[in-house]
Amino acid sequence: MHRPKHFRARHRIAHARDYRAVFANRVAKSRGPLTVFLRTTEHPEHRLGLSIGRRVGNAATRVRLKRYIREAFRQDRSVYPLFRPTAAYDIVVSARAHKLLHLNEYRDLLRDAIAAAHRETERRAAKNDRSSVP
Repeated sequence: MHRPKHFRARHRIAHARDYRAVFANRVAKSRGPLTVFLRTTEHPEHRLGLSIGRRVGNAATRVRLKRYIREAFRQDRSVYPLFRPTAAYDIVVSARAHKLLHLNEYRDLLRDAIAAAHRETERRAAKNDRSSVP
């Protein structure tokens, strides 16, 4: 399996309006200390945003946590499910205070949370499709 080597700008959520849109979508799933917020977009690739508050720890701890989450996302983004073949997700990850884990543990938590949020998004889309049919 080919893994991209960089976390490029096109894989980042950079604007506050995009963060607000993801939070407003109200699809959130938690696994361990991580909470994943998800929103469908018309972008061809998934994008990641991080919302790590000061309660998580000091600056060095927060930076290390963000680095782990970015790396976990980078390594697994090709296996994350797509909403449609041409529609990926904007994903915002938030964290509660916890003792830092290993990279593979963050990969597992992130993969599980994104899969659960994807199932919830599909369930809501199916429900909306059923309710719009006369």
